[in-house]
Order: sequence, then structure tokens, then C-alpha cells
Amino acid sequence: MNQRPGAPFPDLPATLACDGRTVAHYGYAPGADGRPRLHPVTTLGGTAVTEDRPADHLHHLGVSVAVPDVAGYNFWGGHTFVRGKGPTALDNHGVQRHLARPQRSPNGFTQELGWEAAGVELLREHRTLSATRTSDASWELDFSFVLTNTGGEELSLGSPATNGRPGAGYGGFFWRAPKEAAPPTVFSATGEGESEVHGRTADWLALSGAGWTLVFVGATARTRRDPWFVRTSAYPGVGSSLAAHERLPVPAGSSVVRRIITVVVDGRPDRETAARYAREAVAR
Repeated sequence: MNQRPGAPFPDLPATLACDGRTVAHYGYAPGADGRPRLHPVTTLGGTAVTEDRPADHLHHLGVSVAVPDVAGYNFWGGHTFVRGKGPTALDNHGVQRHLARPQRSPNGFTQELGWEAAGVELLREHRTLSATRTSDASWELDFSFVLTNTGGEELSLGSPATNGRPGAGYGGFFWRAPKEAAPPTVFSATGEGESEVHGRTADWLALSGAGWTLVFVGATARTRRDPWFVRTSAYPGVGSSLAAHERLPVPAGSSVVRRIITVVVDGRPDRETAARYAREAVAR
């Protein structure tokens, strides 16, 4: 029998390490056991680059996979955006239930998760995470997931945008960065600033704060077709959107596969250096 998410597991929590140095912790947040997340995540120099359950959005959990609408169920947390009503408190939250961590090493592991709501498994996820040191100032988090519809009927993934809230196409891989005195800067190969990169596709995207930078890279052609969800002024966060403009159908037995590599850097590299980090991440 599967344990509930908040129960102690013999193989969770977990850590990721680069050359013996712990750079990320993984598990369920105390008091927020709906989904596992990475937190804290740090640079090699020890600077924290994630935030967990911040006051502005208690359902933002470090680095995770979160979808606000899976066949009408909320796997993001917080209120559900209802067309014609706006954000609404509903009893429709699902959980990502830990099933197993079949492969593990100091620098990575795989995990099996059941996405369950109302006592039914809607999706089965195979998740793979690994950490690789790439220089004295950088390391890469390789995060891939396969979401398979294990039911007998087609379901679809949605977002507040697909339910009537323009510009709010979040859902999928999401990284909540720390809120600092000044908002972080954000840029891609072709644009700079939240308004120039949000809701657009780009091979890579960089978010820079006080002495740290995250270079997000779509590591597959399909992942690169997903627009980026970006916030810097209200709060610092970056996601890769599965359903930015229209619902994503998942037929019975079919899978959604995505892979994001994030280069975690001490310092604030320029656009040329960030582009090099991105090229090298995909080429490895």
C-alpha cells in the first residue's frame, strides 16, 4: 500500500551533490505535502537560489513540477482560477504521491510518482534528476519528467490562461527564486526584461540576482516549443509552460515528456557567457 505524501519514507528525503558538496535537498515541505520539491538549492559557493512557501505565495515550493489544472483538479496549490469568477477556493487539490525511488546515486536519482485526486490516479510520473559540476563556478541540474495518462480516457492539462486569465499560462516545471531587495534581471538571446521574455519561446533564459544566475535551457526540441512563464517584478520565478495558450490533451496511455537543464552559476555572466552555458548544457 502506498503511503500518504507526508509520511516518512525510507528513501526520502534525498540530496544532490557535486564532487561531494551538497547543492540541493529534495522531499516534501513540512505542512505542504502535495508535491515534492528541491529546496534549498545553492550555488557551489553556497548562495541559496530557491525559496519555499514564501509569504506572497505559500504554494510556491522551490523547484517542482506543478500544474494548476489536470482534468479540473489543482496540482499547483492555492486558489483555482474559474472562468467568469476568478481565483476561487475549491476542494479540488490533487497530490503527487511518492511511489518509489528505484535508482539513486550521490549526484542523482529517479522517482515514480502517482498524481492522484479524489482517490483516482490521473497520471503516473517518471522523474529523473541529476547534478553535474561544470566549472569552479557552475553546476547543472538536469530535470526531466514523463507524465503518462494511466486512465482509460483522454484528459487534458490547463492553466489559468486557458481558463480565461490572459498571461497566466503557468504550469509544468517551475522554479521559485529568492525575493531580494531588488528584482532580478532576466534575459534571453533575443530579449531583456520580463515583458520581452514572458510568454515567448527561447532556447534559453537567464535570471540573475545578487551574485547568482540561473540559466534555464530547454533540453529537447519539444521542450523548447513551450513558452517561458516569467515573473520578476511581483516575485522572482521562471517556468516552462505546458498549456500557455490552449489545453494540452493527453490521450489514454500517452505521455508528456519534458526536460529542463538549469545551469546554477556564482556571479552574473553576460549574455554571451550565458549562451555558452546553454550550448554546452545541451551538447553534453
